[in-house]
Amino acid sequence: MADPTVPTSDGTENAKNHFTKAMEEAKAGAQALADEYRGKFNKTTGEWSDEAKTRSDEAKGKANAFAADAKVKATEYANEGKARTSKAIVGLSKAIDENVGLIDEKVGAKYGDYARNASKSMQDAATKLDEKTLDELGEDAREFVRKSPGLAVGMAVAAGFVFGRMFKGK
Repeated sequence: MADPTVPTSDGTENAKNHFTKAMEEAKAGAQALADEYRGKFNKTTGEWSDEAKTRSDEAKGKANAFAADAKVKATEYANEGKARTSKAIVGLSKAIDENVGLIDEKVGAKYGDYARNASKSMQDAATKLDEKTLDELGEDAREFVRKSPGLAVGMAVAAGFVFGRMFKGK
């Protein structure tokens, strides 16, 4: 009786035949697909058939519509983010204002003045943020990077670190 764990030459030959047959079928399918698409291109004129042109135009139209929708959505999200950021800055400024008296009492009027100045600066920044369009904010960011590339990279690294810590899996 033969050992079932030892392959026989018949089993190997059978597997090779199946593999060869599958490869031939795959090649034939690929060739048929290539022939179908070659039929849509006229080598003499160097142009695609009307069907190919129509499908191409339809695909371009769908891609353009998708891109336009994506741009509208991105703009909506950016405006929403801008509004939320401004609201958060104002909220933080109000929290500082509410605690300025306590700061004056506990650590001194000098530090209370620092807190008032910081709160005022934050309110001014929120107002400027509300008044500017996304294009203006983008141009301001580009100008900041041009003037202070080292600081911009440092801020990006710090923001990445903070976001990494915030979203780090527990």
